Amino acid sequence: MIDVKQLLSERFNVDNSDIEKATAYQEKHAGRLESILINMGCLTEDDLAVLYHELLNIDLFNPAAYPNWQPLDSVDFVHHQALKNFDAILLNSLDNCWLIACKDPLNAELSQYIIQQNVDAKVLIATESQLQTFFFEVQSRTEANIDDEELSGDEEARLRELASEAPTVNLLNSLITKALARNASDMHLEPHKGRFRVRYRIDGVLHEVESLAPKMQLPITTRLKILSGMDIAEKRRPQDGKIGMRIANQDLDIRVSALPLNEGESIVLRFLRKDSIRYDMSVLGLSKDNQKFISEDLKTTTGVVLLTGPTGSGKTTTLYTFLNELNNEDVKIITLEDPVEYQLEGINQVQVNPDIGFDFSAGLRSIVRQDPDIIMVGEIRDKETAQIALQSALTGHLVFSTVHTNDAASAYTRLLDLGVEEFLLNAALVSVVAQRLARRLCPHCASDETDVSELLLKYPLQEIALNSGVETITIKRAVGCEHCNGSGYKGRIAINEYLRCDSDIKAIPKDDQFIPRAKAHNASLKRRDLMQDGFYKVITGVTTIDEVLRVAG
Repeated sequence: MIDVKQLLSERFNVDNSDIEKATAYQEKHAGRLESILINMGCLTEDDLAVLYHELLNIDLFNPAAYPNWQPLDSVDFVHHQALKNFDAILLNSLDNCWLIACKDPLNAELSQYIIQQNVDAKVLIATESQLQTFFFEVQSRTEANIDDEELSGDEEARLRELASEAPTVNLLNSLITKALARNASDMHLEPHKGRFRVRYRIDGVLHEVESLAPKMQLPITTRLKILSGMDIAEKRRPQDGKIGMRIANQDLDIRVSALPLNEGESIVLRFLRKDSIRYDMSVLGLSKDNQKFISEDLKTTTGVVLLTGPTGSGKTTTLYTFLNELNNEDVKIITLEDPVEYQLEGINQVQVNPDIGFDFSAGLRSIVRQDPDIIMVGEIRDKETAQIALQSALTGHLVFSTVHTNDAASAYTRLLDLGVEEFLLNAALVSVVAQRLARRLCPHCASDETDVSELLLKYPLQEIALNSGVETITIKRAVGCEHCNGSGYKGRIAINEYLRCDSDIKAIPKDDQFIPRAKAHNASLKRRDLMQDGFYKVITGVTTIDEVLRVAG
């Protein structure tokens, strides 16, 4: 006989402590162990299907085997509507033998209904999303289409009703719960080639996880618009909103963005989980030498430290980490952000509001009158913000900010393009740190690379090992296992290029030759560029060549 707790621990990676908590709750309040674990966020709906499959030896449902399914006749439709209340679908009723797909084969009410019909039944295990897809398919065949362009009062009321029905609510909750279980940072819901696909961004890479029925687009989109405070009748303009909810024992803030497309609307959800973020220098994964340089910069009391990189490269998280290192009762720290995504204890955080004229430049002028010791400006976008930030550094403030450039040296040319004077840059800048995020190898399945000699010939790994003091080169490859959802990677690590604005950098003319000269100066000091720092992470067994080329190539 299969040991359920052992299966939960070994097959689904549920911590024994969580199993003990669930068991204690079950003994006190009754209920099913697997249901309690789902409510605790330790199991997903997909896990539940596999669990029943292995425990009860019941086949899993394959939707592809029923591409054009619909109730055979009115009698079947009545049974379908009844079984829907038990989270089940009547797939076939030929020869007085029913084929049923259900989420919970142990549902007593479902069993009782089958007995009452005096039929034989074979059961398949389905997931929540599979069931909801079928429910919506039936609904789409029995109801008139709702006009997507303009909604009358009755149509809007019907749309709100659809969005609040159990299938819509359950499906959306299931998708969000699954995203959280996979540590996704974003969820994308978008019409694509006649279907409504769902993709999760996990460790910076998008993965398609569901393909929903097209008719589910409108109810799901409407549900999200209602929850996030958007206008459900507006489908021609982009909208933004925010949802606060609790799912799987997690308090969650979700940023929601709606964008009109030719085929409908694209909805993107960004998950902000306060409990999952650690603002710790050790978590960033900085190389020891870069961490030493940055720690020295953090000890200064005046000047500007800039982070550069594209959107999604972790700049804000890195800045929060720097601020966390400096945060104590002796200093006043004020941030100016758009938007404030995570609240930092003990730090004054201000959100800009361009609609009322309170942009970065206006906010920064107000901040300096608050007598701060340390200022963080979310992004330098214009000349005025850049000049105020740099001048603030000259009047006794330590300033952190970001600019969008490809490497560290390009921050100079970007600020010059905005109209900042060269003497101001030379006087105020302390350092510039360029950053990318590479996926970290999964510690459970990473294995030794078999073609090490070929990689050593193709890439300057030995030179980097020599310059960085790495005595033993360790190169690993991604494999894939249940811990990393088969990707071979779990979590991300920062790849950095550090440029200290020393006297040599200040002496270099800021002309069209500045960037190659600055890079040559850094190389003479054996400081790595982004690609080289990525290769450093490769030879220390943290990530792979392919991943470095993807983010820094």
